Amino acid sequence: MSQYDYIIIGAGAAGLLLADALGKDEFFASKSILVLDKDDKSKNDRTWCFWERGNGHFDGLIHKTWDSIYVGGEQLQKSTPIAPYAYKMIRGIDFYNHYIPKVKANPNVSWVPEEVLTIEEQENEVIVTTSTQNFTGQTVFSSLYDASIPLKQMEFPVLQQHFVGWQIKTEQSVFKSEEATFMDFSVPQKGNTRFMYVLPFSENEALVEYTLFSEHLLDKSEYEDAIKSYISENYGNTKYTIEEKEFGSIPMTCYPFHQHNTDRVFHIGIAGGWAKPSTGYTFYNTSQQVPKLVEYLKTGEPLSQFHQKNRFTFYDMLLLDILYENNQLGHEIFESMFKRRKASLILKFLENETNLWEEFKIVTAPKPMPFIKALLKRLF
Repeated sequence: MSQYDYIIIGAGAAGLLLADALGKDEFFASKSILVLDKDDKSKNDRTWCFWERGNGHFDGLIHKTWDSIYVGGEQLQKSTPIAPYAYKMIRGIDFYNHYIPKVKANPNVSWVPEEVLTIEEQENEVIVTTSTQNFTGQTVFSSLYDASIPLKQMEFPVLQQHFVGWQIKTEQSVFKSEEATFMDFSVPQKGNTRFMYVLPFSENEALVEYTLFSEHLLDKSEYEDAIKSYISENYGNTKYTIEEKEFGSIPMTCYPFHQHNTDRVFHIGIAGGWAKPSTGYTFYNTSQQVPKLVEYLKTGEPLSQFHQKNRFTFYDMLLLDILYENNQLGHEIFESMFKRRKASLILKFLENETNLWEEFKIVTAPKPMPFIKALLKRLF
Protein backbone atom coordinates (compact mmCIF):
# COMPACT_ATOMS: atom_id res chain seq x y z
CA MET A 1 0.00 0.00 0.00
CA SER A 2 1.54 3.30 -1.15
CA GLN A 3 1.91 5.96 1.56
CA TYR A 4 1.90 9.75 1.17
CA ASP A 5 1.95 12.80 3.37
CA TYR A 6 -0.72 14.58 1.32
CA ILE A 7 -3.33 13.14 -1.05
CA ILE A 8 -5.27 15.56 -3.27
CA ILE A 9 -8.45 14.10 -4.74
CA GLY A 10 -9.62 15.88 -7.87
CA ALA A 11 -7.59 17.89 -10.37
CA GLY A 12 -10.00 20.74 -10.97
CA ALA A 13 -9.16 24.35 -10.14
CA ALA A 14 -8.89 23.78 -6.38
CA GLY A 15 -6.91 20.55 -6.64
CA LEU A 16 -4.45 21.81 -9.23
CA LEU A 17 -3.86 25.16 -7.52
CA LEU A 18 -3.25 23.38 -4.22
CA ALA A 19 -0.96 20.77 -5.78
CA ASP A 20 1.01 23.52 -7.54
CA ALA A 21 1.29 25.61 -4.36
CA LEU A 22 2.50 22.67 -2.25
CA GLY A 23 4.78 21.29 -4.94
CA LYS A 24 6.70 24.53 -5.54
CA ASP A 25 7.00 25.58 -1.88
CA GLU A 26 10.35 24.63 -0.32
CA PHE A 27 8.63 24.18 3.03
CA PHE A 28 6.92 21.05 1.68
CA ALA A 29 9.89 19.73 -0.32
CA SER A 30 10.23 16.70 1.96
CA LYS A 31 6.52 15.90 1.78
CA SER A 32 5.19 13.25 -0.61
CA ILE A 33 2.13 14.39 -2.53
CA LEU A 34 -0.32 12.30 -4.57
CA VAL A 35 -2.91 13.67 -7.01
CA LEU A 36 -5.82 11.41 -7.96
CA ASP A 37 -8.26 12.13 -10.78
CA LYS A 38 -10.02 9.73 -13.14
CA ASP A 39 -10.08 12.25 -15.99
CA ASP A 40 -7.09 12.97 -18.23
CA LYS A 41 -8.08 16.66 -18.50
CA SER A 42 -7.61 16.69 -22.27
CA LYS A 43 -10.95 18.37 -23.07
CA ASN A 44 -12.19 21.92 -22.70
CA ASP A 45 -14.90 20.87 -20.25
CA ARG A 46 -15.57 24.22 -18.57
CA THR A 47 -14.88 27.92 -18.45
CA TRP A 48 -14.07 30.00 -15.37
CA CYS A 49 -14.89 33.68 -15.14
CA PHE A 50 -14.08 36.29 -12.53
CA TRP A 51 -13.44 39.99 -12.19
CA GLU A 52 -10.46 41.75 -10.68
CA ARG A 53 -8.61 45.06 -10.65
CA GLY A 54 -5.62 45.52 -12.93
CA ASN A 55 -3.11 42.78 -13.66
CA GLY A 56 -3.63 39.40 -12.05
CA HIS A 57 -1.91 36.12 -11.34
CA PHE A 58 -3.73 34.31 -14.17
CA ASP A 59 -3.37 36.92 -16.92
CA GLY A 60 -1.16 34.61 -18.98
CA LEU A 61 -4.06 32.14 -19.22
CA ILE A 62 -6.84 34.62 -19.99
CA HIS A 63 -8.79 33.75 -23.15
CA LYS A 64 -10.71 37.02 -23.27
CA THR A 65 -11.25 40.14 -21.16
CA TRP A 66 -14.19 42.58 -21.15
CA ASP A 67 -14.21 46.08 -19.69
CA SER A 68 -17.95 46.57 -20.14
CA ILE A 69 -21.03 44.50 -19.31
CA TYR A 70 -24.69 44.51 -20.30
CA VAL A 71 -27.57 43.86 -17.89
CA GLY A 72 -31.10 43.67 -19.26
CA GLY A 73 -34.65 42.86 -18.25
CA GLU A 74 -38.21 44.21 -18.18
CA GLN A 75 -37.25 47.69 -17.03
CA LEU A 76 -33.54 47.80 -17.72
CA GLN A 77 -31.29 47.74 -20.78
CA LYS A 78 -27.97 48.95 -19.50
CA SER A 79 -24.48 48.81 -21.00
CA THR A 80 -21.95 49.97 -18.46
CA PRO A 81 -18.19 50.04 -17.90
CA ILE A 82 -16.98 48.16 -14.83
CA ALA A 83 -13.70 50.02 -14.19
CA PRO A 84 -11.57 49.59 -12.16
CA TYR A 85 -12.51 45.94 -12.73
CA ALA A 86 -12.11 43.78 -15.80
CA TYR A 87 -14.18 40.67 -16.44
CA LYS A 88 -11.87 37.78 -17.32
CA MET A 89 -12.38 34.31 -18.73
CA ILE A 90 -10.16 31.21 -18.58
CA ARG A 91 -10.86 28.10 -20.64
CA GLY A 92 -10.54 24.85 -18.73
CA ILE A 93 -8.19 23.30 -21.30
CA ASP A 94 -5.76 26.24 -21.10
CA PHE A 95 -5.73 25.98 -17.30
CA TYR A 96 -5.08 22.22 -17.40
CA ASN A 97 -2.36 22.52 -20.07
CA HIS A 98 -0.57 25.09 -17.93
CA TYR A 99 -0.84 23.57 -14.46
CA ILE A 100 -0.73 19.81 -15.01
CA PRO A 101 2.83 19.77 -16.48
CA LYS A 102 3.96 22.12 -13.68
CA VAL A 103 2.51 19.87 -11.00
CA LYS A 104 3.86 16.67 -12.53
CA ALA A 105 7.34 18.20 -12.85
CA ASN A 106 7.72 18.50 -9.08
CA PRO A 107 9.86 15.55 -7.86
CA ASN A 108 7.75 14.98 -4.75
CA VAL A 109 4.42 14.82 -6.62
CA SER A 110 2.89 11.61 -8.01
CA TRP A 111 -0.11 11.57 -10.34
CA VAL A 112 -2.42 8.54 -10.64
CA PRO A 113 -5.34 8.70 -13.12
CA GLU A 114 -7.86 6.64 -11.17
CA GLU A 115 -11.34 7.11 -9.76
CA VAL A 116 -11.64 7.36 -5.99
CA LEU A 117 -14.27 5.04 -4.53
CA THR A 118 -13.96 5.53 -0.77
CA ILE A 119 -12.17 7.68 1.82
CA GLU A 120 -11.79 6.01 5.22
CA GLU A 121 -10.36 8.05 8.06
CA GLN A 122 -8.57 6.11 10.78
CA GLU A 123 -6.81 7.23 13.94
CA ASN A 124 -3.37 7.86 12.42
CA GLU A 125 -3.99 7.88 8.66
CA VAL A 126 -6.56 8.01 5.89
CA ILE A 127 -7.11 5.13 3.48
CA VAL A 128 -8.14 6.16 -0.03
CA THR A 129 -9.45 3.34 -2.21
CA THR A 130 -9.54 3.61 -6.00
CA SER A 131 -10.85 1.18 -8.57
CA THR A 132 -7.59 -0.82 -8.51
CA GLN A 133 -5.62 -0.07 -5.32
CA ASN A 134 -5.38 1.55 -1.90
CA PHE A 135 -3.34 4.56 -0.82
CA THR A 136 -2.70 5.90 2.67
CA GLY A 137 -2.23 9.56 3.48
CA GLN A 138 -1.55 11.58 6.59
CA THR A 139 -3.81 14.33 5.23
CA VAL A 140 -6.38 14.18 2.43
CA PHE A 141 -7.72 17.18 0.52
CA SER A 142 -10.91 16.15 -1.26
CA SER A 143 -12.89 18.01 -3.91
CA LEU A 144 -15.46 15.20 -4.18
CA TYR A 145 -18.83 16.88 -3.70
CA ASP A 146 -21.77 14.96 -2.25
CA ALA A 147 -24.86 16.91 -3.31
CA SER A 148 -27.07 15.00 -0.88
CA ILE A 149 -25.33 16.35 2.24
CA PRO A 150 -26.81 19.89 2.35
CA LEU A 151 -30.25 18.51 1.39
CA LYS A 152 -30.47 16.55 4.65
CA GLN A 153 -31.14 19.72 6.65
CA MET A 154 -33.66 22.56 6.58
CA GLU A 155 -31.85 25.46 8.24
CA PHE A 156 -29.97 26.57 5.12
CA PRO A 157 -31.88 26.62 1.81
CA VAL A 158 -30.21 24.93 -1.15
CA LEU A 159 -30.63 26.28 -4.67
CA GLN A 160 -28.64 25.46 -7.79
CA GLN A 161 -27.00 27.69 -10.34
CA HIS A 162 -27.47 25.42 -13.35
CA PHE A 163 -26.75 26.16 -16.97
CA VAL A 164 -26.18 24.89 -20.47
CA GLY A 165 -23.80 26.83 -22.71
CA TRP A 166 -23.15 26.70 -26.43
CA GLN A 167 -20.01 28.14 -27.96
CA ILE A 168 -21.21 29.17 -31.38
CA LYS A 169 -19.76 30.61 -34.57
CA THR A 170 -22.08 32.72 -36.72
CA GLU A 171 -21.89 33.43 -40.43
CA GLN A 172 -22.52 37.15 -39.85
CA SER A 173 -20.99 39.62 -37.41
CA VAL A 174 -23.63 39.92 -34.70
CA PHE A 175 -21.85 40.25 -31.33
CA LYS A 176 -20.35 43.24 -29.53
CA SER A 177 -16.97 41.71 -28.84
CA GLU A 178 -16.00 44.32 -26.24
CA GLU A 179 -19.07 43.78 -24.03
CA ALA A 180 -20.14 40.72 -22.00
CA THR A 181 -23.82 40.13 -21.33
CA PHE A 182 -23.69 39.58 -17.58
CA MET A 183 -27.40 38.98 -16.99
CA ASP A 184 -30.22 39.31 -19.51
CA PHE A 185 -33.54 38.63 -17.79
CA SER A 186 -35.60 39.29 -20.94
CA VAL A 187 -36.17 35.53 -21.30
CA PRO A 188 -39.43 34.08 -19.86
CA GLN A 189 -38.93 33.62 -16.11
CA LYS A 190 -41.57 30.88 -15.65
CA GLY A 191 -41.66 31.38 -11.89
CA ASN A 192 -37.86 31.18 -11.54
CA THR A 193 -34.79 33.39 -11.78
CA ARG A 194 -33.64 32.80 -15.39
CA PHE A 195 -31.24 34.77 -17.55
CA MET A 196 -28.95 34.58 -20.55
CA TYR A 197 -25.21 35.03 -20.21
CA VAL A 198 -23.22 35.84 -23.35
CA LEU A 199 -19.43 36.03 -23.64
CA PRO A 200 -18.44 37.22 -27.14
CA PHE A 201 -14.90 36.33 -28.22
CA SER A 202 -15.24 38.15 -31.55
CA GLU A 203 -18.03 39.62 -33.66
CA ASN A 204 -19.05 36.14 -34.81
CA GLU A 205 -17.99 33.87 -31.93
CA ALA A 206 -19.50 33.67 -28.46
CA LEU A 207 -20.44 31.47 -25.54
CA VAL A 208 -24.21 31.71 -25.12
CA GLU A 209 -25.46 30.29 -21.84
CA TYR A 210 -28.93 29.77 -20.37
CA THR A 211 -28.69 30.03 -16.58
CA LEU A 212 -31.10 29.54 -13.71
CA PHE A 213 -30.99 30.13 -9.96
CA SER A 214 -33.58 27.61 -8.81
CA GLU A 215 -34.13 24.46 -6.80
CA HIS A 216 -34.47 21.89 -9.56
CA LEU A 217 -32.73 21.15 -12.85
CA LEU A 218 -34.54 21.11 -16.21
CA ASP A 219 -34.70 18.63 -19.03
CA LYS A 220 -31.77 19.18 -21.37
CA SER A 221 -34.10 20.14 -24.22
CA GLU A 222 -35.52 23.06 -22.22
CA TYR A 223 -32.10 24.70 -21.83
CA GLU A 224 -31.29 24.19 -25.50
CA ASP A 225 -34.68 25.43 -26.73
CA ALA A 226 -34.15 28.61 -24.70
CA ILE A 227 -30.72 29.15 -26.26
CA LYS A 228 -32.12 28.64 -29.77
CA SER A 229 -34.93 31.12 -29.12
CA TYR A 230 -32.58 33.72 -27.67
CA ILE A 231 -30.18 33.52 -30.61
CA SER A 232 -33.05 33.81 -33.08
CA GLU A 233 -34.70 36.75 -31.30
CA ASN A 234 -31.52 38.73 -30.60
CA TYR A 235 -29.21 37.99 -33.52
CA GLY A 236 -31.62 37.60 -36.40
CA ASN A 237 -31.69 34.61 -38.68
CA THR A 238 -27.93 34.31 -38.96
CA LYS A 239 -26.77 30.75 -39.42
CA TYR A 240 -24.42 29.32 -36.82
CA THR A 241 -22.52 26.21 -35.89
CA ILE A 242 -22.09 24.85 -32.36
CA GLU A 243 -18.37 24.49 -31.65
CA GLU A 244 -18.58 23.24 -28.04
CA LYS A 245 -21.18 22.56 -25.34
CA GLU A 246 -20.98 22.73 -21.57
CA PHE A 247 -23.28 21.96 -18.66
CA GLY A 248 -22.87 22.81 -15.00
CA SER A 249 -24.71 22.86 -11.70
CA ILE A 250 -23.24 24.71 -8.72
CA PRO A 251 -24.82 24.66 -5.24
CA MET A 252 -26.02 28.01 -3.91
CA THR A 253 -26.24 27.67 -0.14
CA CYS A 254 -24.79 28.99 3.10
CA TYR A 255 -24.68 25.47 4.50
CA PRO A 256 -21.49 25.16 6.63
CA PHE A 257 -19.60 22.58 4.60
CA HIS A 258 -16.53 23.21 6.77
CA GLN A 259 -18.15 21.35 9.67
CA HIS A 260 -17.36 18.10 7.82
CA ASN A 261 -13.63 18.84 7.86
CA THR A 262 -11.43 16.96 10.31
CA ASP A 263 -7.75 17.27 11.11
CA ARG A 264 -7.00 14.64 8.45
CA VAL A 265 -9.71 15.09 5.80
CA PHE A 266 -10.25 18.59 4.46
CA HIS A 267 -12.71 19.50 1.70
CA ILE A 268 -11.72 21.99 -1.00
CA GLY A 269 -13.47 23.79 -3.86
CA ILE A 270 -17.23 23.46 -4.08
CA ALA A 271 -17.09 20.52 -1.63
CA GLY A 272 -15.52 22.87 0.92
CA GLY A 273 -18.09 25.62 0.43
CA TRP A 274 -15.74 27.79 -1.59
CA ALA A 275 -18.43 28.82 -4.09
CA LYS A 276 -19.93 32.25 -3.47
CA PRO A 277 -23.39 31.28 -2.14
CA SER A 278 -25.36 34.08 -3.81
CA THR A 279 -23.78 33.84 -7.27
CA GLY A 280 -22.08 30.46 -7.65
CA TYR A 281 -18.76 32.06 -8.66
CA THR A 282 -16.01 29.79 -7.36
CA PHE A 283 -12.72 30.26 -9.22
CA TYR A 284 -11.55 33.57 -7.79
CA ASN A 285 -12.43 32.65 -4.21
CA THR A 286 -10.61 29.34 -4.67
CA SER A 287 -7.52 31.19 -5.87
CA GLN A 288 -7.69 33.28 -2.68
CA GLN A 289 -8.32 30.36 -0.33
CA VAL A 290 -5.47 28.11 -1.51
CA PRO A 291 -2.59 30.41 -0.42
CA LYS A 292 -4.28 30.94 2.96
CA LEU A 293 -4.66 27.19 3.39
CA VAL A 294 -1.01 26.56 2.48
CA GLU A 295 0.20 29.16 4.99
CA TYR A 296 -2.08 27.67 7.63
CA LEU A 297 -0.60 24.22 7.03
CA LYS A 298 2.81 25.62 7.91
CA THR A 299 1.60 26.59 11.38
CA GLY A 300 0.83 22.99 12.32
CA GLU A 301 -2.48 24.07 13.86
CA PRO A 302 -5.49 21.66 13.67
CA LEU A 303 -6.74 21.63 10.10
CA SER A 304 -10.37 21.42 11.20
CA GLN A 305 -10.06 24.96 12.61
CA PHE A 306 -9.25 26.54 9.24
CA HIS A 307 -12.36 28.51 8.43
CA GLN A 308 -13.17 32.17 7.97
CA LYS A 309 -16.68 33.54 8.42
CA ASN A 310 -17.70 37.13 7.68
CA ARG A 311 -20.76 39.33 7.42
CA PHE A 312 -21.08 38.67 3.68
CA THR A 313 -22.26 35.16 4.48
CA PHE A 314 -25.26 36.76 6.19
CA TYR A 315 -26.05 38.91 3.13
CA ASP A 316 -25.83 35.81 0.95
CA MET A 317 -28.14 33.94 3.32
CA LEU A 318 -30.84 36.62 3.18
CA LEU A 319 -30.85 36.62 -0.63
CA LEU A 320 -31.02 32.83 -0.76
CA ASP A 321 -33.86 32.81 1.78
CA ILE A 322 -35.79 35.15 -0.51
CA LEU A 323 -35.09 33.19 -3.69
CA TYR A 324 -35.95 29.91 -2.00
CA GLU A 325 -39.37 31.21 -0.91
CA ASN A 326 -40.04 33.41 -3.97
CA ASN A 327 -37.73 32.36 -6.75
CA GLN A 328 -39.38 34.67 -9.27
CA LEU A 329 -38.11 37.77 -7.39
CA GLY A 330 -34.54 37.26 -8.56
CA HIS A 331 -34.78 39.32 -11.72
CA GLU A 332 -36.39 42.26 -9.86
CA ILE A 333 -33.65 42.27 -7.21
CA PHE A 334 -30.72 42.13 -9.63
CA GLU A 335 -32.30 44.56 -12.11
CA SER A 336 -32.93 47.15 -9.40
CA MET A 337 -29.38 46.80 -8.09
CA PHE A 338 -27.84 47.44 -11.50
CA LYS A 339 -30.36 50.19 -12.29
CA ARG A 340 -29.67 52.19 -9.12
CA ARG A 341 -26.03 51.45 -8.31
CA LYS A 342 -22.76 51.42 -10.24
CA ALA A 343 -21.79 48.05 -11.66
CA SER A 344 -18.31 48.42 -10.17
CA LEU A 345 -19.81 48.82 -6.69
CA ILE A 346 -21.98 45.72 -7.15
CA LEU A 347 -18.98 43.69 -8.28
CA LYS A 348 -17.00 44.98 -5.32
CA PHE A 349 -19.83 43.85 -3.02
CA LEU A 350 -20.04 40.42 -4.64
CA GLU A 351 -16.29 39.99 -4.04
CA ASN A 352 -16.78 40.73 -0.31
CA GLU A 353 -14.63 43.85 -0.53
CA THR A 354 -17.06 46.66 0.39
CA ASN A 355 -17.29 48.65 3.61
CA LEU A 356 -20.46 48.99 5.68
CA TRP A 357 -21.58 52.23 4.00
CA GLU A 358 -21.18 50.71 0.55
CA GLU A 359 -23.09 47.64 1.67
CA PHE A 360 -25.92 49.85 2.94
CA LYS A 361 -26.15 51.41 -0.52
CA ILE A 362 -26.32 47.95 -2.12
CA VAL A 363 -28.96 46.43 0.14
CA THR A 364 -31.20 49.51 -0.12
CA ALA A 365 -31.29 49.39 -3.91
CA PRO A 366 -33.99 46.67 -4.26
CA LYS A 367 -37.45 46.83 -2.68
CA PRO A 368 -36.82 46.42 1.05
CA MET A 369 -39.81 44.31 2.16
CA PRO A 370 -38.54 40.88 0.99
CA PHE A 371 -35.24 41.50 2.79
CA ILE A 372 -36.98 42.74 5.95
CA LYS A 373 -39.16 39.62 6.02
CA ALA A 374 -36.14 37.37 5.45
CA LEU A 375 -34.21 39.18 8.19
CA LEU A 376 -37.05 38.87 10.71
CA LYS A 377 -37.49 35.22 9.89
CA ARG A 378 -33.76 34.59 10.47
CA LEU A 379 -33.73 36.55 13.73
CA PHE A 380 -36.92 35.11 15.22
